[in-house]
Amino acid sequence: MGYQQILMLVLGVIIIGISVAVGLDMFTQEMMKNNRQSIISDMNIFAGVANAYYKSPPNMGGGDREWDVDKMGLWFGFNYDAVNNTISNNNGTYVFSSYGDVLTIIGTGTSMGNDGSTNVKAKLQLTGVNCEIVTTINN
Repeated sequence: MGYQQILMLVLGVIIIGISVAVGLDMFTQEMMKNNRQSIISDMNIFAGVANAYYKSPPNMGGGDREWDVDKMGLWFGFNYDAVNNTISNNNGTYVFSSYGDVLTIIGTGTSMGNDGSTNVKAKLQLTGVNCEIVTTINN
């Protein structure tokens, strides 16, 4: 083989290697972004159900303008774990807690986050009286 042929072969291998590395990075970034959007979407759905619980009277099984995370878990209709106050699905795990008039949902996804050491995470806070939702992306 001539030097030009060997040079072209080595150059081709380098270009293919770089392309594969860039493709894997793009796939990982897209997977992370999709998982983050999925947990935020799930948390918004949970916030809507929680808001219905908050506003419903006790004779309909509601919270009567108070957060009771254990009773609210029955409203979700998912596999709610009352011991840990969590719901898990294919997108991640969601932890529910309340303090005063604020319900907090922390969602932890299944994909690695921006820091490369922990999974994607977001926090949603729902204020009961005015139904204000604040979402924070933590990773």
